[in-house]
Amino acid sequence: MRVLLISLGAGVGAPLRYLIDKNLRKTRINLLPLETLLINVLGSFVLGVTVHRSANIGYLFGTGFAGAFTTWSAFALETHDLFKTKKHWIAWSYLGLTLTLGVCAAAVGNALT
Repeated sequence: MRVLLISLGAGVGAPLRYLIDKNLRKTRINLLPLETLLINVLGSFVLGVTVHRSANIGYLFGTGFAGAFTTWSAFALETHDLFKTKKHWIAWSYLGLTLTLGVCAAAVGNALT
């Protein structure tokens, strides 16, 4: 049952991430990868909402949906690329915004439960 719930959540989370990323990249401002920031903040909110729920809700929405929806690898690569292209202040801003907004989103989601 656990594997099924995780798979169902991931089956929705990954395609949704792809669609959001694809559509927001069209309007990207060259400074920050806002699509990845938005996706990771929304995923953090979902984790905050599900953290104190039942195990099955955690498997479906936390591990499955949020795990497939969020993207640490894209965040790491984009941050690396910003540093590599000497856009240090943008890289630090992106890093700080992602971590701060992600933690705040998780806290807000947790407070709502």
